[in-house]
Amino acid sequence: MDIGCGDGFFAIPAARIVGAQGKVYGIDQDEIKIARLKEKARIEGRGNIHAIVGKAEDTLVCEGCADIAFFGIVLHDFGDLPKVLTNAKRMLKAKGQLIDLDWKKEPMPFGPQVHIRFSLEEATNRLEEAGLTILSVKEAGPYSYLVVSTPQKRIDGHTSALAVK
Repeated sequence: MDIGCGDGFFAIPAARIVGAQGKVYGIDQDEIKIARLKEKARIEGRGNIHAIVGKAEDTLVCEGCADIAFFGIVLHDFGDLPKVLTNAKRMLKAKGQLIDLDWKKEPMPFGPQVHIRFSLEEATNRLEEAGLTILSVKEAGPYSYLVVSTPQKRIDGHTSALAVK
């Protein structure tokens, strides 16, 4: 699941990775971006991309069917983030992973305004509040961080984030 997929910046490479036997669902509320994603998938012969127009707050593709729910620099875009995360968690398989690649909350000459970005701590807190367990946290280049979480509980019952590596 590529939630907030836009025109497929991450969905297209994901479709290449999973191959013809896998499926990638791209969800975005922007009809024009979804139309672009469909066209890119058609040109590239990617019949394994299922592009869906819909708000992430209101879209539930399936229950327990996804290996990965991916958010590519979009958490700040949602009106009701707790509902979005709950829907993503519902779509994940028991051992699935929710992955958040996001902007660091630092000034830079591109990306969204700093005041709407989530710091790493804010992002991990939001994921934990949604009942996800943080598996790993790491830098993803000079401008971003990557958080991997799962709906599974840790054996000790805690959901604390790991240190940035």
